[in-house]
Amino acid sequence: MESVIFKERADQIHRKGEQPFALTCDRESLAGAVSQRACVFCGSRVVLYPIADALHLVHGPIGCAAYTWDIRGALSSGPELHRLSFSTDLRERDVIFGGEEKLKKALYELIERYRPKAAFVYSTCIVGIIGDDLEAVSKGVAAETGIPVLPVQSEGFKGNKRAGYEAACKALSRLVGTGDTTGISPFSVNILGDFNLAGEIWIIRRYFERMGVQVVANITGDGRVDDIRRAHGAALNLVQCSGSTMELARIMKEKYGIPFHRVSYFGLEDMSEALYSVARFFKDDGIMRKTRELVRDELSVLMPELEKYRKDLEGRRAAIYVGGVFKAFSLVKAFRLLGMKVVMVGTQSGTRSDYEELERITDDGTIIVDDSNPLELSSFLMEKDVDIFVGGVKERPIAYKLGVAFCDHNHERKVALEGFEGMLNFVREVHSSVMSPVWRFAPRRNP
Repeated sequence: MESVIFKERADQIHRKGEQPFALTCDRESLAGAVSQRACVFCGSRVVLYPIADALHLVHGPIGCAAYTWDIRGALSSGPELHRLSFSTDLRERDVIFGGEEKLKKALYELIERYRPKAAFVYSTCIVGIIGDDLEAVSKGVAAETGIPVLPVQSEGFKGNKRAGYEAACKALSRLVGTGDTTGISPFSVNILGDFNLAGEIWIIRRYFERMGVQVVANITGDGRVDDIRRAHGAALNLVQCSGSTMELARIMKEKYGIPFHRVSYFGLEDMSEALYSVARFFKDDGIMRKTRELVRDELSVLMPELEKYRKDLEGRRAAIYVGGVFKAFSLVKAFRLLGMKVVMVGTQSGTRSDYEELERITDDGTIIVDDSNPLELSSFLMEKDVDIFVGGVKERPIAYKLGVAFCDHNHERKVALEGFEGMLNFVREVHSSVMSPVWRFAPRRNP
């Protein structure tokens, strides 16, 4: 089947082995193409949302707060203030006369009622149009209440969620460096860009504890304001979702001299390398020994289990469309471990260097796509006769309408996929989805 591609987007799609690599990326979405991307505000909200003891107030129409309510499956080991979606609910009158007074009153009321450790105030598109001064309001309320009030400048019609990531990181950087670093070990890290979906950050923290490494702050899964305030005392930053928190890592390196490593906790190769990279950084024999023991113990249990599923999955075809490229890298490696072939891979926010790396690790004939849309994705799945599609909530309907198995790898999921045990969960889900007898009744398989 010939794939359907908008003419203006032809240079954002690459077929490995069929043409020289010249993929265009990092540009605005094509109007009318129904991009799978999210807005600037959504990008900032998903990064900051898991900070559990902070107040999150959306300054804008009620629809923006409703759209992002409980947007991540981010679990908390304590407070759950983050799960309440507050909004100033701007109406026509506020648009005409301004919403600053409404915002001020909302902040005073919410801070008095909940006594949060900090408050994040998100600006939406309409706020950018009417010109409310979030900075001034936040500064005034913080001075009177003694609670840090942090404006998140996330308005913008034309931007995408990457701009929202940067807005979130700038807000977080105001907290970092304001706390006491007493008691922090020289063998310490911050976990950046992990959002504790289905409790994943607890798995990763246990690994570091077994290695003898202290985790100072989770930024932002199961996050706490006081931990973030003293995060500048850690020796190393580990950046998991590089798109969402890389800006914060750069700010902390420039301001506090803290180095950072880009890591992934998904898949056996990347999970092991993430642990070993930390052990190598600290140059401590005891930490390295414990790391080797940890990896050996986990793999000795996991590998025999994986072999059982590999027999059924070998040779099957997979397609990937996710938000961040590092996640795509890990998925390609994970499918290769199972003997499966990735025939399409794309992301919402990759850079040219990211896509060059994707081309290096994929097979000839693989379609690599930037900022795709439902029409293109549907045609790629049909053309490549895909057995399973890995994506998020917006990609699920595409797969099911075409009679293709689907694996949710986005932020609404309820099953942990990180770490060694997460890899086993992933393989089980892929196997049960691909091998389901229901697909024999799909029209594309049985015309």
